[in-house]
Amino acid sequence: MKFTKAHLEAYHRDGYVVVRNFFTQEEVDLLYKLAIEDDIMSKKSLDRTDASGLKTKLTLWYALDESLYSKFARSARIVNAVEQILNGKSAHYHSKLMQKEPRTGGAWEWHQDYGYWYKNNGFLLPEMLSVLTALTPSTKENGCLQMIRGSHKMGRVEHGFSGEQVGADIEKVNEALKIMPLDFLEMGAGDTAFFHCNTLHASAANLSDKPRWSIITAYNLASNKPYKDVHQSSHTPIVPFMGDLLTEEIMSISDYADFLVK
Repeated sequence: MKFTKAHLEAYHRDGYVVVRNFFTQEEVDLLYKLAIEDDIMSKKSLDRTDASGLKTKLTLWYALDESLYSKFARSARIVNAVEQILNGKSAHYHSKLMQKEPRTGGAWEWHQDYGYWYKNNGFLLPEMLSVLTALTPSTKENGCLQMIRGSHKMGRVEHGFSGEQVGADIEKVNEALKIMPLDFLEMGAGDTAFFHCNTLHASAANLSDKPRWSIITAYNLASNKPYKDVHQSSHTPIVPFMGDLLTEEIMSISDYADFLVK
């Protein structure tokens, strides 16, 4: 359950690293139960349609509150790892609940997170990463995350729209796949992936009878203040949550958590 020097080295070498059992089954069960019963999460969810017309649901918010989701995003376990990676104080850019339902959950096209954080949100430096924790098992069958290992070393590539999603220049993606390994990140509930904002990643549609739910939080180096983005959390240093998620009061998300709206 600890982020080690070996994990840090793998992250910088490969552009991502998976830490097994970073959260316990009991912790993710608690978060998953809250998420599937959360009326606000459901009301604020958005559909993202892939190139084939299938839809994936996501709920994205910027502000940290007193909910269990925010305590999870601020957990010292994650924040300590993120600050080792960024080599400085971290800030919460946003969190999102990803809901890829059985047989209908769409694909995510090849992209870099920084591809649109740079262009649309005005972050000048790629001192950013995402942290994904599986709330349910993630497999090839239900559309697990795919990474092009080492692709963060390519730097930012151009992006354009594919369906309702922003996708990377497919010529660059295909050339990268010729010389870099393609990794399928099959994960158990509680496993956590840390990945660089320039690592090319994607996921296939969920054509299985099992859901794939995950929570992803994007972190920024607090000094990397954007010139376009208006969300103060993106450059406000995080105060880590030092408590036990299992013994905290189970609070749902606030209706005023600064949600992304379509």
